[in-house]
Amino acid sequence: MKSSKRTIARDISWLSFNARVLQEAKDPANYIYDRLRFLGIFSNNLDEFFRVRVATLSRMVRLGKAARVHLEQNPQKILSEIQQIAIYQQTVFDEAFAEVIAEMQKKNIFIKTERQLSKEQKEFVTSYFNDKVRTQIIPLMIESIPDSPLLRDKSIYLACVLGNTNNPMLHRYAMIEIPTKVLPRFVILPSEEGVHDIILLEDIIRFNLPNLFAPFGFNRFLGHIIKVTRDAELEIDNDENTNIIAELEEGLKNRKKGRATRFVFDRNIDANILDYLIKRLDLSKKDNLIPGGRIHNFKDFMDFPTSVFDDIQPRPKPFVHPELKQPCRIMEVMEKKDVMLNFPYHSFDPIIDLLREAAIDPFVESIKITAYRLARESKIVNALVNAVRNGKTVTVALELRARFDEENNLYWKEKLEEEGVKVVLGVPNMKVHAKLCIIKKKEFRRTKQYAFLSTGNFNESTAKVYGDHCLLTTNKKIIMDVNHIFSLLESDKPDLSILAKCKTLPVSPTNMRDYFIQYIDNEINAHKNKKEAQITVKLNSLVDEPLIAKLYEAAKVGVDVRLIIRSNCCAYTEQKAFKKPIQAISIVDAYLEHARVFVFHNGGDPKVYISSADWMVRNLDHRVEAACPILDNDIKEELINILNIQLSGNVKARILDNEQKNIYVQRDENDEIVRAQEKIYEYLYNKQH
Repeated sequence: MKSSKRTIARDISWLSFNARVLQEAKDPANYIYDRLRFLGIFSNNLDEFFRVRVATLSRMVRLGKAARVHLEQNPQKILSEIQQIAIYQQTVFDEAFAEVIAEMQKKNIFIKTERQLSKEQKEFVTSYFNDKVRTQIIPLMIESIPDSPLLRDKSIYLACVLGNTNNPMLHRYAMIEIPTKVLPRFVILPSEEGVHDIILLEDIIRFNLPNLFAPFGFNRFLGHIIKVTRDAELEIDNDENTNIIAELEEGLKNRKKGRATRFVFDRNIDANILDYLIKRLDLSKKDNLIPGGRIHNFKDFMDFPTSVFDDIQPRPKPFVHPELKQPCRIMEVMEKKDVMLNFPYHSFDPIIDLLREAAIDPFVESIKITAYRLARESKIVNALVNAVRNGKTVTVALELRARFDEENNLYWKEKLEEEGVKVVLGVPNMKVHAKLCIIKKKEFRRTKQYAFLSTGNFNESTAKVYGDHCLLTTNKKIIMDVNHIFSLLESDKPDLSILAKCKTLPVSPTNMRDYFIQYIDNEINAHKNKKEAQITVKLNSLVDEPLIAKLYEAAKVGVDVRLIIRSNCCAYTEQKAFKKPIQAISIVDAYLEHARVFVFHNGGDPKVYISSADWMVRNLDHRVEAACPILDNDIKEELINILNIQLSGNVKARILDNEQKNIYVQRDENDEIVRAQEKIYEYLYNKQH
């Protein structure tokens, strides 16, 4: 299924990425707990895919020909293929879960249903229900509700059939929302020594259905889990007269009742209640009706209790970059040399330390930073608030429309403004996705500036599991351009023409695509002139057709093109016209590969950039983004070495081919075993100790 003759359909490519996550859940070489987490990640990814991409395709179908001017050519065909793939992947998912359950049982870890409880466990479950659950649930007698029952996105429900064996006329349907927002999904049961029994919250409720409904004359109870995924798009018309806060809050309300894009149900559900729900929810066979197993919302398995495992191997501990070990003045280190932090191998603490240092340094006047996704208990925010309390001027360019973090960022806006931080909301109709910070200091009439630029969010929680790079620099040319970007973000009437002043940083939405096209052209011309040429690109997603076309052009003349793409790869890697196939791999492992890095051979003097921007239309044309050149030769070499380690991976690397088959990179019997993430940790640790 192609969206055009030149590229692989974006959504089909994304499903292929999620299949790689599912491969990790199926891999017996992975520890059981990690396999459970990958099942949770797969499920969470798929939920977001249906909330956003399937919802978008569905809207395009409703728009008809009007949507085809600049969007997918055949959205209905893509939707049909998505449903086929989703049903197939559900089957693989069920197989993987069954395998994991079997492995857990070998370790005496059991997930019990309500029908498998001992006498002691039954007493515990009854007591737990009465003490903690009963007051958190109110059954909906859905036949009595005149309107369609509003099933919340992200929630799971127990669809109940209630009856009486002595009175066939006494027959009702009920719906119970499982209160996983306030209670744990997994409850550890009293068990024999050496055994760990666990029950799901919905099974506690199933066991206690008689307690809820017997007083009303019922003595027959069935309960099956269902869930609805809804359209998550927020349509914000952000012109000068729009109150974006009110618009966003209204959009969040609408999200909860958006059009259903997927209905997932226990394949053993009572047929009558299934038909009833499909009609009441106004669904049809064209909608994504996905039969599944007994359990849904597997994203909760990302938080499966670790206490039942006694042999989980801890990940290597992030280490502090040797140049930034405390006690030290980080700004003094930056004045002498650029420093690159490589997360999650390096600790995120030096970023917090730098902001804390700026907060208490009497000569620091101001801090400006962009914020896209912040940690729940953000140490970044804590440092910024304390900077204000110490008399500094602090400006935060906060992106309220960071998808699925909108409510969190509305909270941070209020919190920051209460503390005296100046919060700016960026550019109308564009998300601010660039990861930038600049600290200004005036010392004895001399102004000094310090900046850090990152490929990922300034978030100490995700920095433990996301692979990203963050450059700390005092380079004047880079800092000048960062100041231009903040001038745009702080303007009452933002004018994108100000970005034309940026001479060192390629920026979106003005010139980033053109920058990289020019660098690719340079490599093409070098190869034509019989000089060495090579292009190495690492991204989350490669979707942009002009840049893909330019990579094809390079492959046609024989340039060595190497790609490391975590998620969507819409480029074909082999065509008859290519003199040299494109080498493309994807790595899915313990850490999420999140960095964007670009290396152009440039006649032996490599041009190296890091960026927050993927090669997608949304990043290049509809967001404020920046790419940063790496000017320090040691850091250049370090980044190139990291990319080369990833390209040599033969444990968790998959080949990205035209058919999206996800075949693992093969190794010969005598080849060194290279698990890239472990090798990178080893490389950085040995280099810096």
